[in-house]
Amino acid sequence: MLSRVRDRFFKFGDKGEMAKHIGIIACSAEGAALCYRTICAEAPAEMGEHRPPEITMHTHPLSEYMVPIRAGDWDKVAQLMLSSAGKVAQAGADFAICLDNTIHQAFDLVTPKSPIPWLHIADTVGEQARKKGIYAPWHIRNKVSYDRSCVL
Repeated sequence: MLSRVRDRFFKFGDKGEMAKHIGIIACSAEGAALCYRTICAEAPAEMGEHRPPEITMHTHPLSEYMVPIRAGDWDKVAQLMLSSAGKVAQAGADFAICLDNTIHQAFDLVTPKSPIPWLHIADTVGEQARKKGIYAPWHIRNKVSYDRSCVL
């Protein structure tokens, strides 16, 4: 896991390693805040004191997400996610991450069109679960967001 994380979060250059620029795609304030705080809290262990990665965050108003979510219009949700990905990419982000479970149902509609790669939360969770022999409950395994990663 550490090598995968290092490959995702660090650039290697002549002067050693430095953190990649992370683009946080926010849907809910809670998910975005948790993502930002977690990155900043865990960065010192990997990168040294006072060396967090550069982070850019974008969000559309939650109300813009809720209408298509309630209607099951995942194409519209994907459009919002792609709009945010474009904005964080324009600001220099190397990859995007989003901690909001619900909008991950549009993830497979987003990644082929995204200007930057995405880190899917279920990939990381699933990888750790497999390593520890943890099996996901049926209701999680059968959610679109987690089909790709959970131990069956």
